[in-house]
Amino acid sequence: MNPPISRRTVTVSLLAGAAVLGTAGAAYSAPAATADRPGNPHERPDTPTVVLIHGAFADASSWSSVVERLQRQGHRVLAPALPLRGLASDSAYIRSVLDSVTGPIVLVGHSYGGAVISQAAAGTPQVKALVYIAAFIPDIGESALKLTDKFPGSTLGQATATQYYPLPDGSQAEELVIKKDLFRKQFAAGVPTKTAQVMAAGQRPITLAALQEPATAAAWKKIPSWALVATEDRNIPPAAERWMAERARAHTITVRAPHAAAVSDPGPVTDLILRAARSVRTGH
Repeated sequence: MNPPISRRTVTVSLLAGAAVLGTAGAAYSAPAATADRPGNPHERPDTPTVVLIHGAFADASSWSSVVERLQRQGHRVLAPALPLRGLASDSAYIRSVLDSVTGPIVLVGHSYGGAVISQAAAGTPQVKALVYIAAFIPDIGESALKLTDKFPGSTLGQATATQYYPLPDGSQAEELVIKKDLFRKQFAAGVPTKTAQVMAAGQRPITLAALQEPATAAAWKKIPSWALVATEDRNIPPAAERWMAERARAHTITVRAPHAAAVSDPGPVTDLILRAARSVRTGH
């Protein structure tokens, strides 16, 4: 069992003086100096909108610290609530959000939200970059559960409880929640206890069907991608995150963080998103 993380530590690796991330597998490196950034992002018409998609057992508030940082950099940010009812329907909903945005988009997904952005972005020309934060990056025909089981290390099955909710025809379907007494250890190790308790109380259940539903599109095959691998993740095995990122040829950083990386480590998460955004502005 991994010890609680009281202080976030990030592996730092400067890649031959690169100002941006290299190919998959690179460790997290500090962002470029402030002088390298645009003087006033608010004045740049090519600044992309960042759309943040949460995953299972979380809600849009999990992005709060990241949203604040992105807004300080002059980005328009959207963090819609994801229904978590099914991959096809969730992706269609996020596609409608994307269709409401004018201009380029950096689309970011956490956990199951990675599967959603991979499908929602397909055929959406304004999405110029995909960012996966401790997330699934499925190929066509793969489900979240299939990818979780590809490598050992997930303890999510033992930490969840099954609930039932009514369907329109009067039948019932299954949804999953993380047991509140296990939430911090499973999802947010190292996050302050009171914060984790609030997260556990407000967690959004996900249907079992959504985790079992295979992807029908893989936008990462055509759209440049970035990925964060959380080495202390207990939901998605870190080995699976690395394998998916490598397959997608994503620019990848590795952070010693739990599954809820945007809460525990908003700095590295934001920096990765900003790198993707800068690539959109510069065209490479």
